[in-house]
Amino acid sequence: MLTLYYAKGSSALAPHILLEEVGAQYAVHEVPIAKGAHQEPEYLEINPKARVPALMTPDGLITENPAILTYIADTHPRAEMFPDTPFARAEANALCAYLCGTVHVAFAHLQRGARWADSAEAQGAMKAKVVSNLQACARIIEDRHMKSPWALGDQFSLCDPYLFLVPRWMAKAGADLSEFPKLAAHHDAMLKRPAVLTVMAVHGL
Repeated sequence: MLTLYYAKGSSALAPHILLEEVGAQYAVHEVPIAKGAHQEPEYLEINPKARVPALMTPDGLITENPAILTYIADTHPRAEMFPDTPFARAEANALCAYLCGTVHVAFAHLQRGARWADSAEAQGAMKAKVVSNLQACARIIEDRHMKSPWALGDQFSLCDPYLFLVPRWMAKAGADLSEFPKLAAHHDAMLKRPAVLTVMAVHGL
């Protein structure tokens, strides 16, 4: 049995959707960040990083979305969520790494500036850059990473639930999605998938 630790509407949406897509046997455990549950001793004992998502497996805990998504895909090979050639796998890893290490961080400056700076002035300066930074990231994804109709081309993959977060982050920041038709079409297509609708209902979205 797998257990996904998540907060509603967080980046845990990505592995939650993938778990549904592959038909995994799993349980979920909500960690309400708004109530500070991620800083409670009970959760810190599970994940000292005080972040979600986290996935408890029979072999131990996995953190960070790229690793969690890869684990889910690799342990459910019949779902064919991870490409089977070295170059295609590298492309998938590159996109997930970019979403984790650059795009999500750019979005986090909107409300989590205190992670990087103490002064209100510095936090305000970071917040002021969020829209332009997200738009720059979206341009890179649209032009350099994304194929269509899915992230890697014709085959739905572990990248797609993660990519689904980008338009959501942009909307929360007030960034215009209209300049990125591939991303917009991808978001619309994701909203038609039963697994996505099931997970979004759990998250109250």
